[in-house]
Amino acid sequence: MSMRIFSALAVSAFLVACGAKEQQQVQTAGTDTVVKAASAQDPTPALTQGVRDAMTPDAVLNGLKAGNERFLNRTPLYRDYADQIADTSAGQFPSAVILSCIDSRIPTEVVLDQGIGDVFNARVAGNIVNAEILGSMEFATAVAGAKLVVVMGHTKCGAVMGACDNVDLGNVTSLVTNIRPSVEAVAGQSCASSDSSTVDKVASHNVERTIEEIRKQSAIMADLESQGKIKIVGAMYDISSGRVTFM
Repeated sequence: MSMRIFSALAVSAFLVACGAKEQQQVQTAGTDTVVKAASAQDPTPALTQGVRDAMTPDAVLNGLKAGNERFLNRTPLYRDYADQIADTSAGQFPSAVILSCIDSRIPTEVVLDQGIGDVFNARVAGNIVNAEILGSMEFATAVAGAKLVVVMGHTKCGAVMGACDNVDLGNVTSLVTNIRPSVEAVAGQSCASSDSSTVDKVASHNVERTIEEIRKQSAIMADLESQGKIKIVGAMYDISSGRVTFM
């Protein structure tokens, strides 16, 4: 047998073996097929109370920053969601509560690389606050023990565009009215929704103003922040790059 033929046979045997190994890594559950990479790490567990309670607000913030870097670098933590569902079935211990826009392009757990049970989510167009949102955030912090409050706006926000154009449309009118003070602070009485630079400046200002409203309207969260038990921060998500910039 020539060396060339022997090498070809050896390569073929290797590929067949690899294919067999990949087949062994395929696990079927009902109609869902989950393929695990050969080099997969041990699954990242859901947060426990002990782990969460030992974290400082700054540690939680740094964890979200690191999560966004993993998202950008396409290196998310490996998670077995079935395991995390089981781990959190008896209780939840999220480390943060995130108020973001309903925009479909900003799934916060994905862009911050968080798992089941890691963060509370409150979503409303324009990431504004009302009594129900504030009550949800007070539950997340004062009752459930979250250490960080994040208000996350984003570029090219449709709600902000509507506020710039002073849209009058059913309940949308009430929504944009909440954002109008930021429009007036940045651009005067009006701005064009086609002016993306101004829209983004208004969105950033709206985040800062929402944080002010949280402190003003929620004595509970303002007190927790003054004691250093929580931190309230703003962030902007760039829908073009996927980067989250914390303020």
